[in-house]
Order: sequence, then C-alpha cells, then structure tokens
Amino acid sequence: MIVRRSSRILSAVLAAGVLLFACGGSIAQSAPATTPTAKPAQSVSEKIAASKNLLDINTATVAQLKALPGMGDAYVQRIIAGRPYTAKNQLTTRGILPQPAYAAIKDQIIAHRPK
Repeated sequence: MIVRRSSRILSAVLAAGVLLFACGGSIAQSAPATTPTAKPAQSVSEKIAASKNLLDINTATVAQLKALPGMGDAYVQRIIAGRPYTAKNQLTTRGILPQPAYAAIKDQIIAHRPK
C-alpha cells in the first residue's frame, strides 16, 4: 500500500516537473501565444518584376550561362542543346545538370515558356 502511494506521488511530481520544464520554467509568467505572421502573397506584377532579375535559360547567351556559379563549358553546352525548357527543374529531370550544380543556380534562373 505504501509503495503504491509513493509511486503515485513520485509520478505526479515527475509529471509536474516535466510540465514546468516544457513551459520554460515558469507557468505564471509565460508570454502570450503569438501566431507567426504569414508572408503576404506576391501579386502577378510583383512576380513578373522579380522574374526579370532572373536569367532565362531559354534565351541566355553562353557568356551569361558561364557567369552562373559552377557552370563550365560542358554544362553550358548541355543547357543550350536541351532547349527549350518549360520549367527550370527540367535541367535535373532531363539529366542536363546533376542536382548539386542545379542547386547552386536554381535561385538565379527561370525558364519562361517559349512562344
């Protein structure tokens, strides 16, 4: 009987300690909950303006492609030979570039749909 009571008390004390630890050490002075602010969605005109700063892999010259990080003659020739692209990730799905090379340039390129 005493063993059961002491194990229940010990369990309750441990649970309270875990709860106190999870709350940052103080339950009474916890900060009010805040919701993370969502990033506002870009309008179409903002997306177009942002895409003008990116290099279009369908129309880029050899010199422009070579200026990208990690792009040598072989990769540049493979990119040009694989045109047109409808999406920039086709550089990896078609086997034009390995994933590490694509990861190095993906934020700097775009593939505007050919007309």
